[in-house]
Amino acid sequence: MIFTIEEINRNTSLLPSLKLGFSIYDSCDTSVYALKSTMMLLTGSSSPIPNYSCKFKPPTAAILGDDKSSVSISVARLLGIQQFPQISYASSVKVLSNKRLFPSFLRTTPSDDFQSYGLASLIVHFGWTWVGILADDSDYGQQGAQILVEQLEKRGVCIDFLTAIPVVYSKSRIHYISQVIKKSTVHVIIVFSSDVSFYPVITEIAKENVTGKVWIGSDGWSVSLIFNTMEYVQTMQGSLGFSIRRGNMPGFKEFLMKLHPSKTPSDVFVHRFWEKIFDCQWPSLNMTEDVKSNNIIKECTGFEQLRSLNINFFDMSDLRATYNVYNAVYAVAYALHSLTTCKPGEGPFKNNSCADARNFKPWQVLYYLKNIRFTNNMGEDVFFNENGDPPAKYDILNWKMNNNGNSLKYVNVASFDSNAQPGNEIVFNEEPVEWNGGVQNPPESVCSKMCPVGYRRAAQPGRPTCCFDCILCSEGEISNTTDSLVCIKCPDDYWSNESRDQCIKRKIEFLSFEEPLGSILTGTAVTTATIPASILIIFIQFRHTPVVKANNRELSFLLLVSLIICILWSLIFIGEPGAVTCMVRQSIFGIIFALGISCVLAKTIMVVIAFKSTKPNSKFKQLAGPRVSKSIVTTGSLIQVIICAIWLSKSPPFPVLNTKTSNDKIIFECNEGSTTAFWCMLGYMGLLASVSFVVAFLSRKLPDSFNEAKFITFSMLVFVSVWLSFIPAYLSTRGKYMVAVEVFAMLASSVGLIGCIFFPKCYIILIRPERNTRDYIMKRGEYIQNKGR
Repeated sequence: MIFTIEEINRNTSLLPSLKLGFSIYDSCDTSVYALKSTMMLLTGSSSPIPNYSCKFKPPTAAILGDDKSSVSISVARLLGIQQFPQISYASSVKVLSNKRLFPSFLRTTPSDDFQSYGLASLIVHFGWTWVGILADDSDYGQQGAQILVEQLEKRGVCIDFLTAIPVVYSKSRIHYISQVIKKSTVHVIIVFSSDVSFYPVITEIAKENVTGKVWIGSDGWSVSLIFNTMEYVQTMQGSLGFSIRRGNMPGFKEFLMKLHPSKTPSDVFVHRFWEKIFDCQWPSLNMTEDVKSNNIIKECTGFEQLRSLNINFFDMSDLRATYNVYNAVYAVAYALHSLTTCKPGEGPFKNNSCADARNFKPWQVLYYLKNIRFTNNMGEDVFFNENGDPPAKYDILNWKMNNNGNSLKYVNVASFDSNAQPGNEIVFNEEPVEWNGGVQNPPESVCSKMCPVGYRRAAQPGRPTCCFDCILCSEGEISNTTDSLVCIKCPDDYWSNESRDQCIKRKIEFLSFEEPLGSILTGTAVTTATIPASILIIFIQFRHTPVVKANNRELSFLLLVSLIICILWSLIFIGEPGAVTCMVRQSIFGIIFALGISCVLAKTIMVVIAFKSTKPNSKFKQLAGPRVSKSIVTTGSLIQVIICAIWLSKSPPFPVLNTKTSNDKIIFECNEGSTTAFWCMLGYMGLLASVSFVVAFLSRKLPDSFNEAKFITFSMLVFVSVWLSFIPAYLSTRGKYMVAVEVFAMLASSVGLIGCIFFPKCYIILIRPERNTRDYIMKRGEYIQNKGR
């Protein structure tokens, strides 16, 4: 402050008609002493008396200070009543920006509001989402932490703990904080505190040998020298700290070098400074000759040379709060310059008046202070916004280990500018960041690791949103971004792959002729169809023989033809479904099978009628003609035709792409339309088969030479067994396998009928032709009749 005032007083263009003076009071970092000193400044009396002011003293333009926010708040309440300008160079608590509470307070250090915003931006920059916060129990710590929490929550960062550091030492409380940090899984801890309050905590942490944490410091301790000892190196290495930007004041080092007690004999600060750095004492009346002669205390001579010392006091590379003092003094000077250069009639006050340059009022200086804007000697713009705050600019420091390995150095690795475009407020220098343990890569600090693609986040009950489980997307859903909150459902014709990160086109599936299963069934059907075709040829060739003529050869021919058609009709079930094939395949199949079973039923009934008609005076003789068998076949088939006609007219089958039955395939199949009609069709076939089975079973022992009842019984038993097995198999399969089951049932039941009914006859015709004669039949008939008696 003294250096700046002298520099201003030498400036002929700034305040040419006025000289600045100063008074310095020590607040002792307490509100009581600060208020007492403020009253002395206001009244000009060593005994502060409210509402009293010495009229003979030069007017006081402004009060600079204090350092601590808690002390500045007390002073600002007092000065605000009188609209007396106050400029602080270090108090950063947000509440001081409230002009209703503190109308005359301004500052050259940024508000903690900006610092909290910058700290949150730094956390987001490194991708940390899981942090802890320590804040000392003061206005500075608690208000700064409150704003920081709001900023972090807006950006999706979760807070594991928010713990207050006592401003009055408490061993139990410090131990509690240490245990919270040790148990926490966070790797990043933000400390909003003064160095004095934080000192006991970090001392305890160092004793506990807690390492691997990144300490993020506010400007209250980020450049403090009390942590720069070997005791804290392992714990504090890699810390990052926000600090008010540094500045360079030309000539300041030379000013310090020229300090000498002889130049300012009444300046107690210089005298004490001299004794401190040279480890000597100025001669006084209390110093006896014995003490001097024994050199118990070194005597200051005044010939000591400051330039011979190599101490941090002369290091001009890291002036921060000092630079803010520099700007605060210049702000007052420029405000007074505007006040004194006001032209009468063009002033800002009542009736366009100006202030009296020799007897101005505090509120008049305050007016000009709020409106000043100037460029300092470093080329930086200095001004106050409507809240009395300057533009927020911070340096971001990294605590790196010195070469000696037992101390730390603070290296500027980045800067923060609140006036930059959103997202570009933090700019990193080329200087790399060093983390705890000397590693170059920043540590992770997340409650739960990022969910990979194919997974979604599921919140853990009762925990912050950053704590979650990663759950694999369900089938048919994907997530193609990391940390996805929801899974996206694939379109109907797509399905999710195994990793659930991509929708892939579903394969359209149907039983084709080209695939192995379709080829096998096709070959089997064609081969099987040759069997009844061959038997038909044999029966036609031997149609006049007794074996063929027995039991109505016309029915045998019709049954063989229906079996041939039924076997070949199974081929229509194979291949891509179409509108016509879907409509006719089940109905024609039902009608053909009904025709074949009706023929079997007719043959069975004709066996019974033939036996009954041989008895004397039998009424069955008139039923032994071909009309009865034709009626049975026609009626049995006609009922099935009616069922199928109703089915096709009301709710016919149609082709459909089924996306719900299978996950990774679209099944191209025939929807049966009315399932009731479909099962009625199959049920009617089962009814015909059951009736045929019962009639054949009851007539199996009738004494007829060529009684087919036993063979029909077995054929119907096979038929019913096949179709009863078909129903559960059909219902439990889907897609092409459902079709394959039905084709197999058609072929198996057809082969059963052929094998049981026609193979015995072919055996006689081809292998035992001697049995296929009238004489053998007659002898066989007599034998059977005698055996029956």
